[in-house]
Amino acid sequence: MQSVHTRPHSWIEHVFSAKAVQRGAVIRRSVAWVEHEIGRDRFVAEVRARDFHLLESGGQFIVICSRAPIRRLV
Repeated sequence: MQSVHTRPHSWIEHVFSAKAVQRGAVIRRSVAWVEHEIGRDRFVAEVRARDFHLLESGGQFIVICSRAPIRRLV
């Protein structure tokens, strides 16, 4: 599979400019797609740099685009 974004910076800007990010909502991306496009370590570093929260479940990365504390209820 050929990467759509030949430059990691372009891919990161595309993902983190989504309206959901600006609203402090949640985005999700396929782990396989992230690993193909920019790599897991780079993605984790980008989420961490924004002080967001990152979860992984069922082959998906779930990014909570808020700096507020989270509480797992179940």
